[in-house]
Amino acid sequence: MKYPKILLAQTVIQLCKTKGIKHIIISPGSRNAPLTIGFSNDDYFKCYSIVDERCAAFFALGISQQLKEPTAVLCTSGSALLNYYPAVAEAFYSDVPLVVLSADRPKHLIDIGDGQTINQKNVFENHILYSANLKLDINEENEVEEELPIFKNLENKLETLLGLKQGIQEYNEAEINKAINMASSKSGPVHINIPFDEPLYDMVDVLSVNPKPITIEKKTLEVEEPILESCINDWNLASKKMVLVGVNQPNTIEQKWLDVLAKDDSVIVFTETTSNIHNNEFFPSIDKLIAPLKDKDFINLQPDILLTFGGLIVSKKIKAFLRKYKPKQHWHIDLNKANDTFFSLNQSIQTTPSYFFSKFLPKVKTQESDYKPNWNIVKSIRHNKHKAYLKAIDFSDLKAFEIILSAIPNDTILQLGNSSTVRYAQLFDLNKTIEVFCNRGTSGIDGSTSTAIGCAVANTKQTTLISGDLSFIYDSNALWNSYIPNNFRIIIINNQGGGIFRILPGHKNTENFDTYFETKHQLTAEYLCKMYGFEYAGVSNELDLNNKLYSFYSESHQPKLIEIFTPKDLNDEILLQYFKSIS
Repeated sequence: MKYPKILLAQTVIQLCKTKGIKHIIISPGSRNAPLTIGFSNDDYFKCYSIVDERCAAFFALGISQQLKEPTAVLCTSGSALLNYYPAVAEAFYSDVPLVVLSADRPKHLIDIGDGQTINQKNVFENHILYSANLKLDINEENEVEEELPIFKNLENKLETLLGLKQGIQEYNEAEINKAINMASSKSGPVHINIPFDEPLYDMVDVLSVNPKPITIEKKTLEVEEPILESCINDWNLASKKMVLVGVNQPNTIEQKWLDVLAKDDSVIVFTETTSNIHNNEFFPSIDKLIAPLKDKDFINLQPDILLTFGGLIVSKKIKAFLRKYKPKQHWHIDLNKANDTFFSLNQSIQTTPSYFFSKFLPKVKTQESDYKPNWNIVKSIRHNKHKAYLKAIDFSDLKAFEIILSAIPNDTILQLGNSSTVRYAQLFDLNKTIEVFCNRGTSGIDGSTSTAIGCAVANTKQTTLISGDLSFIYDSNALWNSYIPNNFRIIIINNQGGGIFRILPGHKNTENFDTYFETKHQLTAEYLCKMYGFEYAGVSNELDLNNKLYSFYSESHQPKLIEIFTPKDLNDEILLQYFKSIS
């Protein structure tokens, strides 16, 4: 086996291996050659070559999202590193483990006008769990003046040089261990900046270092007894309890505890499309339920206790409601952090939801209450009006979502784009066997396709991405790789611009609006599909869409894409009328 000659590269690679980081997404460059050589020559690692660093980082995020373990991205020095930033921020807010490995110039070559050089130290400072800035190896070929004192004789020089080398090796090992351990234990991004001096391409047959891994200290799941007892007492006294679940990984909570919550009439469980939990007694499609409510209805719905778990909330309407009609108490359950989304957080319970429920629910009382029964009646009314309205409307974004969401096969994965895509999906009750994901950390449109492809690569299940036209075009370099599975499917809702802006307050149908808000365009995905080897179909009516979906998910020798053209001037009116009609 071939190894890079540079000891620091050997150290990084060996520690990645002992820490179980298997997937390495490499963007081409020269300064990162020592690491590229090492990773790609070791059969333990699964290496991917993705040119666009922004796409590469979101691709890695999609893999980590599925495997629930760190994935590494590797780039050369300079602006290449900055292209990782959108995915780093997404990983930071979505709690996805990601290890950024950036090659760098030696310290003495920075800020002197050398090419492909920026100040890379702590570049992700505000959106990173940990930044490790490693030190350059010292050897006979690259004695760096700032590291070395003045020597009286050769013997002193050799002794000091040996000590410095050992100290630098120990420092680098400790920093790499700390960074990777942080990514794993706290589920987020870390940055390891790695300076290399030339020559970069020299290889050896035998490793010269054997770095020592430092084990992760496991977090206790235990909840302090006084906190647990206080929660139990307050819960038993409250007559109106609301459980609100944000972004949540599938199969992380035992179904039996969810079923216990569902049996209590004093508890309403609100779930979002991204929550990945189900029970017939729960309340999905939050906006469908609460959008038509008046002040007196909100007062009746206002909970005494709000219990939240999972990641960020999509629904603006539930956020507006709970910020105005605050619960008396808000508890959030998460092993690492708690957001005060509703400005009423008074209890952060640092454990997993499943563990908390296992200690909490056996000790609380089920109460007789009209809280959930009354809102079940409202839910039933909304459901019937929803069906009636959809049956009557013309072809549009809303109608297209009804058709495509009902056609997604059982036991598959659905990746949703942001903006209008995830919000339309929120209005429908999805198939319970489908696992749903969306980049809700920063809610950006910039990496949805890349993330979905990374997800598809990491999973044996079929993955479908539903995306808006702007989001797809923005991230079209996501298709520029050779790893896309043949069973991968993309559905684009093309309403010729940022259709969501037509729903928001503003002056529509003006040149200023069309250009700077809606960003009207006439682009399609057809020629991108030809270039990247996708089977393409374009549809613009209900009949054609149903016909194309009939065989869309069948086995194929290439991935497939359906582009659905909807009437941009009608979509907003149909959606706004929808909320009036279900009142």
